[in-house]
Amino acid sequence: FFLFSMAANVLEEDSMEQDIESPVTIHQPKLPKQAREDLPKNISKECAKRKIQRYVRKDGKCNVHHGNVRETYRYLTDIFTTLVDLKWRFNLLIFVMVYTVTWLFFGMIWWLIAYMRGDMDHIGDSTWTPCVSNLNGFVSAFLFSIETETTIGYGYRVITDKCPEGIILLLVQSVLGSIVNAFMVGCMFVKISQPKKRAETLVFSTNAVISMRDGKLCLMFRVGDLRNSHIVEASIRAKLIKSKQTKEGEFIPLNQTDINVGYYTGDDRLFLVSPLIISHEINQQSPFWEISKAQLPKEELEIVVILEGMVEATGMTCQARSSYITSEILWGYRFTPVLTLEDGFYEVDYNSFHETYETNTPVYSAKELAEMASRAELPLTWSVSSKLDQHAELETEEEEKSQEDQNERNGDVANLENESKV
Repeated sequence: FFLFSMAANVLEEDSMEQDIESPVTIHQPKLPKQAREDLPKNISKECAKRKIQRYVRKDGKCNVHHGNVRETYRYLTDIFTTLVDLKWRFNLLIFVMVYTVTWLFFGMIWWLIAYMRGDMDHIGDSTWTPCVSNLNGFVSAFLFSIETETTIGYGYRVITDKCPEGIILLLVQSVLGSIVNAFMVGCMFVKISQPKKRAETLVFSTNAVISMRDGKLCLMFRVGDLRNSHIVEASIRAKLIKSKQTKEGEFIPLNQTDINVGYYTGDDRLFLVSPLIISHEINQQSPFWEISKAQLPKEELEIVVILEGMVEATGMTCQARSSYITSEILWGYRFTPVLTLEDGFYEVDYNSFHETYETNTPVYSAKELAEMASRAELPLTWSVSSKLDQHAELETEEEEKSQEDQNERNGDVANLENESKV
């Protein structure tokens, strides 16, 4: 129980390690107005400048620390996962201590049995039948305990049939030793075969880019696999981490919004043989719909990308993560191609994996571009309607002119008739 409690405490301490990669937000001190105006401009700007704290680091580790966890007994109820999640140095320490403690514990019992039976008083007496032959002290009892639990069997120290309590202890130690071996060896095997190291060979581009693709504004990033063994059933997801306030006034810190990277079309299912560029179309359902190039640096947001799949060699699920903050999103750039056709095969140049080049991209948001496109189409409809109106007006004018001419002709005829009568 002491070892398990120590494992739980060590796990909790590991989860509380502070990440110092991202700078801490500096709040401007509350000073009187006169004092704030007297501050140097460069200092006031530095204090006013807001830094973005990462939610997920670039290496995929979550920058969230669990504090004030009072229900630590939950770590003990899932002791196997607790041991697997520990760091290697603590895992090896517990591994050695569990075996050492069990050997010492049963060695002490073997020594007590020999001492209670009086075997220590008849060392070298050929007429005395001890519980364990050639056991003459605690050290020899400890060695016999090791030989029994590990089934070494050197043949020098053996149990006799005149010691029923020794036979019972031998059965208990053999069963308990098998349980300890199964538990600890299984723990070490699972820890060695964890797919976390496989995720180290799944790479994400350093920056994300925003540019035009097929006439639409898109957010893009690149993923790649450095190994020849492929990730089976690979899928990609993306989340926008941004605090928001609801219409009712509730503040939701680090709200997660889904970013569509092809879920409805199946483009999120990847055949990750060569590096792929993952694209998110910025439309009306996108959280970037109203964000322009000038507004992007002012936003406090983070894009978390998650790549999942099964390791081809072991069949275990693997997950790799990365994130992009606003300073890592480049507006008006594209990724440099890395795939070239050689003599009979395709070659991937990972030296250019993170490289980008500038391209002609509007600085307006997707919403503004859509409004401009709609305005460009409106004159066409106006011209058709105006032509119809003009045609109707011409017809009415012609009818009015024809009626006036007819009236004038009728008046001339009436005048001629009156003159003839006179």
